Amino acid sequence: MIYDIRHVTTYAYDSPVSFARCSLRLEPWSGNGQQLISHTVEIRPRPAERTIRRDFFGTHTESVLIEAAHRNLRIDSRSRVSVSRKQLDRAAPSPSWEDIREAAFESNSLGPMSPVGYVFASSLVPVDASVTAYAAVSFAPGSGIVAGAADLMRRIRSDFRYDPKATVISTPLREVFEKRHGVCQDFAHVMIAGLRGLGLPAAYVSGYLRTIPPPGQPRLQGADATHAWVSVWCGAAIGWTGFDPTNDLIVENDHIILAVGRDFSDVSPVDGIIVGSRKQKLGVAVDVLLVE
Repeated sequence: MIYDIRHVTTYAYDSPVSFARCSLRLEPWSGNGQQLISHTVEIRPRPAERTIRRDFFGTHTESVLIEAAHRNLRIDSRSRVSVSRKQLDRAAPSPSWEDIREAAFESNSLGPMSPVGYVFASSLVPVDASVTAYAAVSFAPGSGIVAGAADLMRRIRSDFRYDPKATVISTPLREVFEKRHGVCQDFAHVMIAGLRGLGLPAAYVSGYLRTIPPPGQPRLQGADATHAWVSVWCGAAIGWTGFDPTNDLIVENDHIILAVGRDFSDVSPVDGIIVGSRKQKLGVAVDVLLVE
């Protein structure tokens, strides 16, 4: 499947901003079942400086310096991506989760996708005893890693309520877990915390999910959104596999990977600093279109 993706981020400031430095993580991945075909980013006002690098996790990161005074900032990212992943049955045979745990800790690689880099707590995902106990229910002794992760994903989808007003980016994991309300970022963090508490490698994935309007209704422009899910290392033979606890889906061809990290703080599509305005209004519009 080939997708055209448009991701427009706008900031409106109450007073002029004299300086801005932003980090952009807006170029989709190549790898793990997808291939980037093209990518462009248009920024207004025009930056004085743009530099590109790959961060530790392999994410294409662009640093942007804006020195012209402005009250509006617009970042227009356009990408074309080919996605082709093999369907994985949640009941498919897989190594036991105990074997995966041992293999992860025995890994001698320190590369960006080494499982050992994703078994420890991170800044937004502490290891919490109550979350670990919640996750352990899905992992009976000797059970397969895929079946266990799929069951944990299903339970989160059933036990937690999607509520965009319940949390903000800084809401602590413990509060999300106790209230059982949140958004895709929160559900991904809860699942990752539970898996890491059991010693299992789990990464945070940001990206896009193609949405399909109800029958007979037109697709609304800009109605899609950025999304978040979990990637679990299922052993050398199966590799990293995506689990979407917001929708109880094993990731296939409707998910497009943007960035991978330990938690949201590693993969924020746009972040940075500004000088000049204390109040701002953020707007995000995303379109994920299947190319016929």
